[in-house]
Amino acid sequence: MQTQLLIANKFITGLFCLLMSICSWAQVKPVILVLGDSLSAEYGLPRGSGWVTLLEAELAKDKSPWSVFNASISGETSSGGLTRLPALLSQKKPGIVLIELGANDALRGLPVNQTEANLRQMVQMSKKAGAKVLLCGIQIPSNYGQTYTKQFKQIYPQIANQEQVELLPFFLEGVATKAELFQADRLHPNVDAQSIIFKNVWGSMAPYSNLLKKIP
Repeated sequence: MQTQLLIANKFITGLFCLLMSICSWAQVKPVILVLGDSLSAEYGLPRGSGWVTLLEAELAKDKSPWSVFNASISGETSSGGLTRLPALLSQKKPGIVLIELGANDALRGLPVNQTEANLRQMVQMSKKAGAKVLLCGIQIPSNYGQTYTKQFKQIYPQIANQEQVELLPFFLEGVATKAELFQADRLHPNVDAQSIIFKNVWGSMAPYSNLLKKIP
């Protein structure tokens, strides 16, 4: 009887250690969180053809242990992103956060200082949670008014500089001026534009290249 109890105890102890090991591995598995709007949510595109999918494919090709969680929502504003971010940080525990928001703020003519405050809080929250940050800059056409356009453009480098995070100066570099790279609505990039956007993002992630090869 004692022998059976001893065997049972060893089995339970071994099973417990195995479960703890699995849970520990799951907790440290690194995640890249993408928090964006329709530009990152594959709006109007076939599923699996957006730049985020290309990022996943690049990581897989390089046999990186990192995974990507795309939390982008079409129509999202900086305010919406700020509201959702705490739960995402808590649930996903990302090691890197890519913030691509602000375009819809501009389309709605929201105050620049409001957008700036929201983006800054998201950067600070991400840093406080222990994540690296890549802030993706958005620029808007001059027909929104020269003053508003200039002030909006300056938000991103200002935050990146003051908060000391990585910056992609213009998310749609190489795309914005080419009509053939947009869908019929002239607002959303088409499939052909996704590889260009991916290269913009991937190039700006260069400072994290060593980090992406290992579990932090």
